[in-house]
Amino acid sequence: MAGGIGDDLLTTIMLAATRPVLLCPAMNAEMWGNPVVQGNLARLKGRGFIVMEPAAGSLACGAVGLGRLPEPDLIVEAAVRLFSVPDLAGRRVLVTAGPTHEDFDPVRFLTNRSSGKQGYALAKVAWRRGAKVTLVSGPTSLPAPYGVEYVPVRSARDMLAAVKAHFPEADALLMAAAVGDYRPTQVEVRKIKRAHEEMTFHLTANPDILKQVAALKGKQIVVGFAAETHDIEAEARRKMREKHLDLIVANDVNRPDSGFQVDTNEVTLIPQVGDPVPLPLLSKEEVAAKVLDQVAALLATRDGDYAEDA
Repeated sequence: MAGGIGDDLLTTIMLAATRPVLLCPAMNAEMWGNPVVQGNLARLKGRGFIVMEPAAGSLACGAVGLGRLPEPDLIVEAAVRLFSVPDLAGRRVLVTAGPTHEDFDPVRFLTNRSSGKQGYALAKVAWRRGAKVTLVSGPTSLPAPYGVEYVPVRSARDMLAAVKAHFPEADALLMAAAVGDYRPTQVEVRKIKRAHEEMTFHLTANPDILKQVAALKGKQIVVGFAAETHDIEAEARRKMREKHLDLIVANDVNRPDSGFQVDTNEVTLIPQVGDPVPLPLLSKEEVAAKVLDQVAALLATRDGDYAEDA
């Protein structure tokens, strides 16, 4: 392919191809490391070919090393990006996801029911649409989405530090994490033993990450999420005003098919200016796409405003 040789059906098609091409090479580890192979790959990348690096592990030849075909679901994910509208190309999107864990002792912690699925869907869909994505995630059982920068954290204070570190370079922050509001005032270094029928713990308020970070924003777009059990829209609007958000996503977590630990969500998108947009029950990836439609529009408006000011 790099040399322009078209002596079979596949290489002939490659000579005539005018569309993006995704290459997923798999071979013996020594062959992969050969300077000729690496030089050819560099030439193809220079021509715009997209090369998916092979995985490490057991190879067909019996050796162990770098050269395995990437897992099919990862190949599909990389291919889906080629078919997605790149309306976030060149943008940097920062996403938070999952719960936080606030330790009582080495084996117990305070947390919530968040699975992280909505935040991971946001990161995945933003990457498909061309963004450079950083995902700051509390503890979950989900694999890191392909293509994103993955930053694992544990506590609310860990998440605050990570978000502050990455926020200055972000065009948009999507704060989908369910951050714990409180943490134990004192963390025991040894496991707490059962000794009484009742036990009292004192809790201290965690930092309000969204409020702190939104106060630092310049031209960034900041999106909040409001998981509520009553007065859904009113509570979401209060949160948006108090934290100076550009958009808030409100959902009723009382429903068994929406919110925590399920694959679907029914939300209302509430912009700072304009009417709310209620969405039907959708998959979390479909919800992510609707949220990112709004983010892309807000970024385009922001760019227009700044261009006029200039």
